[in-house]
Amino acid sequence: MKITKETQEKIQELQLLEQNLQNLLMQKQAFQLELNEVENALSEVSKTQDEIYKIAGQVMLKADKSEVEKELKEKKDLLSLRVRSIEKQENSFREKLDKLRDEVTKEIDQGEK
Repeated sequence: MKITKETQEKIQELQLLEQNLQNLLMQKQAFQLELNEVENALSEVSKTQDEIYKIAGQVMLKADKSEVEKELKEKKDLLSLRVRSIEKQENSFREKLDKLRDEVTKEIDQGEK
């Protein structure tokens, strides 16, 4: 079985796309974890009637509840936007991968005949 140079290039492109997809999925996972943390913090802040503190560097400071809620909501919105953006990229990568994988498979099958 002889694989053409064009098919070899497609295989390399396929491998590169798979690596990029893996990197993208790791980024998505990190953003989703951070989003969960922000959602949990927001839930706790909204439930409490006690004083609120937030960490600034190595110091814990007393904070205004409404200001902390506002900051957390903004961060939640930003992280949600990033996750949605990554999901769009992920779908695009998957479509390209599927198309390229089909092309390579067909070319290899034809080369065997």
